[in-house]
Amino acid sequence: MNLVEAANTVIETIAQMAQEQRPLMLRVVPEDEVHFWKHYPEKDARDAKCKSRWYYHVHAPGKRDADEHGHFHLFLHRTQLPEGLEPKVWPPQREDARAHVTHLIGLSIDTVGIPRAWFTVNRFVTNEFLYPAEVMIEHLPDFNVDRTKEDDLVNRFVTAMVALYRDEIAELLRERDARHAELVAQYGDEGYEKASGVEVLSQIPIDLDAKLSSLDLG
Repeated sequence: MNLVEAANTVIETIAQMAQEQRPLMLRVVPEDEVHFWKHYPEKDARDAKCKSRWYYHVHAPGKRDADEHGHFHLFLHRTQLPEGLEPKVWPPQREDARAHVTHLIGLSIDTVGIPRAWFTVNRFVTNEFLYPAEVMIEHLPDFNVDRTKEDDLVNRFVTAMVALYRDEIAELLRERDARHAELVAQYGDEGYEKASGVEVLSQIPIDLDAKLSSLDLG
């Protein structure tokens, strides 16, 4: 998916959600009761073909920015990377990491359903198999969640957002690795883990109007 296709898909999906008066978060979490920290959907949204996946969750008040409703965690499956490629860091307990995923990026959503920020997280947050930034960047085009069993507009929106912001995500992943290096210098291998006390490693705000205006959409 090229930039123009991605931009048009983002516009289309957001417009359709607005027309149906069902914002993004109501397509992912129940209207009546949201359980903080829970994965929505419970076993993640998994693409039927390529195994990319996402889940959405909501942090408790005081543990999130005031204008954030919740955020997506987006993943590549290890089978989407070259066979035999060793991760930079393995989960400490490999049997507890059966999902075999590597975290690509986080996507924060505001209280009306509009994307507000991209961010990367430390390895322990999602118990991922951690690969170097340049590996993840090379495989950014492989991320696709159009064929999960969840809401089609949400799936297409998420896939298109990653395609639209590949350059920015690449830079965030490089910043993630640089921050990891600082933490490892301070804590050793615990720099990747909860003992470091650091969850978010890099972050940028999203100005979707400005991004779309910068493109020639014909």
